Amino acid sequence: MSSGGRRTEIVVDDAGVRRELADGSQESVSWDDLRRVGIRTIPDGPWDEDVFFLLEGENGTGCAVPSGHPSANALMSKLQVLPGFDNDVFVEAMTTTDDALFICWQRT
Repeated sequence: MSSGGRRTEIVVDDAGVRRELADGSQESVSWDDLRRVGIRTIPDGPWDEDVFFLLEGENGTGCAVPSGHPSANALMSKLQVLPGFDNDVFVEAMTTTDDALFICWQRT
């Protein structure tokens, strides 16, 4: 969540999701441009972050949110109301220790 003492800032609001990276650059995706939601799991837990929400938008936009970040609860509230969000895939992703990518939602 931090690098060099600097905390990663992630904002989840009605416009979308924005993440300021440690180097000062930003990732972002608006809800209108959101095309796919994935969960990336890596076998680095339990001491290192091992689950990330991957939000993919149009034209290469997107944002990665670590599941352990305080913004993850607000993000989940927004994601679970997307029409067709697959909660079964979400549960599977959150309970695996495999190196995998789970797709929970895609715009049709």
